[in-house]
Amino acid sequence: MLIGVDYHPSFQQIAFFDEETGECGERQLNHSDGEAERFYRDLQKRGIRVRVGMEATGYSRWFERLLAELGIEIWMGDPAEIKAKRVKKRKTDRNDALLLLRLLRENNFPQIWIPSPENRDLRQLLWHRHRLVQMRTRIMNQLQALAMNEGYRWKKKLFSEQGRSQLEKLALAPWASRRRQELLELLDRLNPRIEDLTAAVEQEASKRREVLRLMTHPGVGPLTALAYVLIIGTPTRFQRGK
Repeated sequence: MLIGVDYHPSFQQIAFFDEETGECGERQLNHSDGEAERFYRDLQKRGIRVRVGMEATGYSRWFERLLAELGIEIWMGDPAEIKAKRVKKRKTDRNDALLLLRLLRENNFPQIWIPSPENRDLRQLLWHRHRLVQMRTRIMNQLQALAMNEGYRWKKKLFSEQGRSQLEKLALAPWASRRRQELLELLDRLNPRIEDLTAAVEQEASKRREVLRLMTHPGVGPLTALAYVLIIGTPTRFQRGK
């Protein structure tokens, strides 16, 4: 059975065709009440071989995991190429699902590479660390602003042991003093977490030969090298070196 899926966070519009029986149809499956999951589990129980085609999109991780668990093949399509193949100018969920099904049936589906679950999970490590570093930078910038408003511009020295001691001794108004205290507390909570995540990145980098090879290049550390390898995935997925 071939199934074209126009995916949305709360539901999916599908168009299907059974190559053995010739049966075809369209349905809308809700996600929140489990209707979509029941539909695919029923196909698996009936022993039907299924290939699902959908555009690459966000918020579909649970759906991809479900299909992998059920042994259902999933093809992710390049949204730009799919859009170029659309004949009808009017874009509806029904038309999109039918288009995806037609491309599957014509063996003309613009399939793209999908990273493995391990790859995606490691990306979460890098992304989480990146976001925490951004939060820390915003906190440090606010502390710099507090000091500068009192006539002190210590730049990086502000976060040395001596600089912090001087910052804590500044005579501030009550609410400014509370702001300083809570920002410093947040900073103290973020630093060890970022250090733990950095150590985890370095550990993961040391496990991968291609990452270690990239790190031999001047200026390339474990963060850059691991991120590059995870995003590139397998080089064979590219048609040419350029």
